[in-house]
Amino acid sequence: MSDFSQRIIAWQRAHGRHDLPWQNTRDPYAIWVSEIMLQQTQVSAVIPYYQRFMARFPDVARLAAASEDEVLQHWSGLGYYSRARNLHAAAVKIMTAHLGQFPQTPEQLAELPGIGRSTAAAIAAFAYGHRAAILDGNVKRVFARYFGVEGWPGQPAVEKQMWRLAEQLLPPGDVEPYTQGLMDLGATLCKRSRPTCHRCPLETDCVANREGRATELPTPKPRKALPERTITLLLLQNGNELLLEKRPAKGIWGGLWSLPEIENGTDPQQAACQRFALQTEIRPAMPILTHTFTHFRLHITPQPLQVTQRATPTPGTLWLDSADAVEAAVPTPVRILIRQLLGQ
Repeated sequence: MSDFSQRIIAWQRAHGRHDLPWQNTRDPYAIWVSEIMLQQTQVSAVIPYYQRFMARFPDVARLAAASEDEVLQHWSGLGYYSRARNLHAAAVKIMTAHLGQFPQTPEQLAELPGIGRSTAAAIAAFAYGHRAAILDGNVKRVFARYFGVEGWPGQPAVEKQMWRLAEQLLPPGDVEPYTQGLMDLGATLCKRSRPTCHRCPLETDCVANREGRATELPTPKPRKALPERTITLLLLQNGNELLLEKRPAKGIWGGLWSLPEIENGTDPQQAACQRFALQTEIRPAMPILTHTFTHFRLHITPQPLQVTQRATPTPGTLWLDSADAVEAAVPTPVRILIRQLLGQ
C-alpha cells in the first residue's frame, strides 16, 4: 500500500466524517441516492433533501412505482433536475431489467441512467467493498495540489492523467475508508478556498503547499462571460388558482411544472388567448427576478394576468390552488414568484 493511501486511511478513521445519514450502511439504494444528490451539491444542502426523499421513497421498488412528477416534487429546490429524472429511470430499470436486484459491479452500475464512472465506483466501494477508483471534483482538487498537476481538470488530457493517478493509488484493501477519506479531505480541508493545509495528512509532501500554490491549483476553468437571457413568465390567476405548464424533458427545469413562458416583447394577453384560450385582464408587472445558472444568467419578467373567462385546460397544463403550487414540483425561481404573488 502506498504511503499516500495509508495516510488517507489513517486520517479518515481518526478525523473523517462518520455520521452522515447515508453512512454506516451497506444498502446500495441508500448509498446510490446520496451519491446522486451529492453530484455538484454540498453535503449541508443535501442532508435535508436526502432525509425527506428517503422517508417517501425508502427503497428502489417504491421509487420506481412513483410518478416522475412526485419524484421531481421531492427534488424541487435541489437543482440539476436531470439527476432526479435519471434516478427515477434507473429505479425502473433495476426493477425491470435487474428484477429488483441492485447491480454490484462498477461496470453494471455505470450502465444505469445518471451514473458515471466515478459514481459507480463509489457505490460499489461503499456497498460491496469493490476495489475501484473514484475521481469527483474533491478528489481532482486533492490530486492537483498534492502532485502539482497543471491544467484545468476538465480538459481530457488532464482528466486522463488524474484517472491514471486514481488507479495507481488504490490500496489493495480498506477501499471504503480510503474512498471516503479522499472525499472528506477535499470537502473539509483541501477546500476550494482557504484550505487548512496545516491539518492535512499530506501536508509535508504536497507540491502546492511546498510551493505556496494552493490558491493556484487546480488550474481554474477558463472564464467566459455568462450569456444573458430574458423571458416573461405569465402568472395566470383564476380566483385562487394558478395555471402551471409542464416543461419539456430537455432544457432548463426539464420535466418540472412552471409558469407559462413567452418571449420578451410578446403581448401577454394575446399569448394567453392563443395558447390557452383564456380571456384576461392585465395586472401590474412584478419586479424582474434574476436567476443564475451554471452556463447563463436568466432575467425573468413576471407578468400577472387575471383570467376573466376560463377554458378547458389544454394538454400539459394544470390549474392548481396558488398555495398548493408553492409546494408542487416547480423550479426555485417560480416558487419565489408564486410566494411574492401571495404576499409571503
